[in-house]
Amino acid sequence: MMIFLTFLIFSGALFAAAYYVWAVPANESQNVVRQRMRDLRARATQRRSIASSDLIRREQRGAFAFVGDFVAWVGLLRRLQEFIEQANLRYRAADVFAVSIVTGVAIYLLLGVFGLSLFLLRLLLAFVFAALPAFYILRVRARRLKKFEEQFPDAIDLFNRSMKAGHNIQSGLETVSEETFDPVRMEFRKVIEEMALGSPLEDALHGLGKRVPVIDLKFFITGLILQRQTGANMVGVLDNLSLLIRERLNLAAKMHAATAQQRFSAGLLCGMPVVVGLGFWFLKPEYIYLLYTDETGSKFLSYAIVSEILGILIIRKIASPRF
Repeated sequence: MMIFLTFLIFSGALFAAAYYVWAVPANESQNVVRQRMRDLRARATQRRSIASSDLIRREQRGAFAFVGDFVAWVGLLRRLQEFIEQANLRYRAADVFAVSIVTGVAIYLLLGVFGLSLFLLRLLLAFVFAALPAFYILRVRARRLKKFEEQFPDAIDLFNRSMKAGHNIQSGLETVSEETFDPVRMEFRKVIEEMALGSPLEDALHGLGKRVPVIDLKFFITGLILQRQTGANMVGVLDNLSLLIRERLNLAAKMHAATAQQRFSAGLLCGMPVVVGLGFWFLKPEYIYLLYTDETGSKFLSYAIVSEILGILIIRKIASPRF
């Protein structure tokens, strides 16, 4: 009876999480469109002024906003929301946090149903599965920032050519927003849109630096602000910055190619315990059975999982030099 009740709780939590992830955002989008149409009809009927509050930027609360209010004092959701925006995803931090909690609880109960009795191992596996949404966000963010960094030298050259042709800073930024590729074009287009809505250039550039935390972009923004405030000639400085970025990316590519064999060996060593464990699971399941049914075996399995995760993180840190 207890197993059946646990299965029902897990199923209910899983379906609730799926509903909130897929159905709630769609319903919210439809409600926003309906509300927008009602506002337009109301303004047309009452003959209101066109210059109303349409240009005010509002932030919509997610489906799990109450969870965000509960843990906002920690600062965790604020940092998570910054990562989501930097990854250019349309999630809300409260929703991701709630889905992670539901996933962790569901995995913990499911492992109990399948007979895993050790509390520490169940808690560790539940934490790993609960952290998967955050890992996905961080991976998308890192891939997007890397792509931005690779395209940024071309954007600087394009901006410098525009400045040498006699255009002002805003015209140079517009050229970058039109002639480059995403994600550079997308981010600079946001700067142009903010300036068109009345935002000062300094505030729009600081917003760009917050959305794209790349050190080279911060140098670029600082140079533009100094040029605007002091009238200095920053073309030569930006040329040197573009050359420096290209040389650093070239050095990183050479290092990546030179360490390919070592990284392959590290990946092989990290993946070998998992492959061997799966092989014994299918060929000799009695060898693996004691690792999650016996208390001593569960402790050894917990130690092995923690050691494997720490080893992967250390090897990844060593094999990923920063330039």
